Amino acid sequence: MAAMHAPITGTAAGVPFTALPPSDDAASQLVLTWHMLDAPRSDPAFAAALPMHGLPAWRVHLGMPMCGARMVDGKLDAAVELLREDPLMLFLDPVIRQASEEFPAALASIRAQLPVDDGPIGVLGASAGGAVALRILADTGTPVFAGALVNAAIRMRSVVDLFSGDYPYTAESEKAVDSLDFLAKADVLASRAPLLVVSGELDHPGLRADAVHLAEAMGERAELLTVPGLAHPLAEEPGIEPAPQSQPAGAVDDGLTGWFRRHLSANSST
Repeated sequence: MAAMHAPITGTAAGVPFTALPPSDDAASQLVLTWHMLDAPRSDPAFAAALPMHGLPAWRVHLGMPMCGARMVDGKLDAAVELLREDPLMLFLDPVIRQASEEFPAALASIRAQLPVDDGPIGVLGASAGGAVALRILADTGTPVFAGALVNAAIRMRSVVDLFSGDYPYTAESEKAVDSLDFLAKADVLASRAPLLVVSGELDHPGLRADAVHLAEAMGERAELLTVPGLAHPLAEEPGIEPAPQSQPAGAVDDGLTGWFRRHLSANSST
């Protein structure tokens, strides 16, 4: 068995990251991830929850805005207040937009810092981080060999409903929420890369339904993996520091490792 390397931490164009070197020292392919806003809500905590050890590729976990090392005054209070005041327009939409806009420069910086190649990448996002991964797939031309989602924000209206069942939509917020409806972009997603859609058996019903619908809409380009016993979070609160992997997260980790390993092999043979 290959030796397990220690995580590498740093920043890429201002974005904090935790990088896990590949199981094969010669491997140079890259999988980028975006974590949840629930636990684990930082890049080091997400790396501990879903390390994908044994995958012959670099796994670089990017920190989301206002989370982890970028929390305001080192606390969650500012984010919680924005979610309370207006979950969509003051927090979810700007955080996801900023993470998406940071991506090109962060990717270039990672390639300059780490021994990764310039070929197609893998993308993985969980919860709100899933919307970032989906935006990379749907709205950019970045070559991607495979994608994966975990309890993802596939349709932002379903997420907003979790905060407010009667959200006061305006013309501006309708436009924002519709731009984050990836069920409507299933055909584009299917044309971009194969996608693993991981859904916790105990996740919020609306998010579970969206996962099923996206996998169905993408047809043979998507696989749905339902994980027994998995609620929405992947770790215990507060989810900022690395913690031991839970049993349900371990099942997710196994599924992701197998998925990316399969598509790494297919990509490297072309």
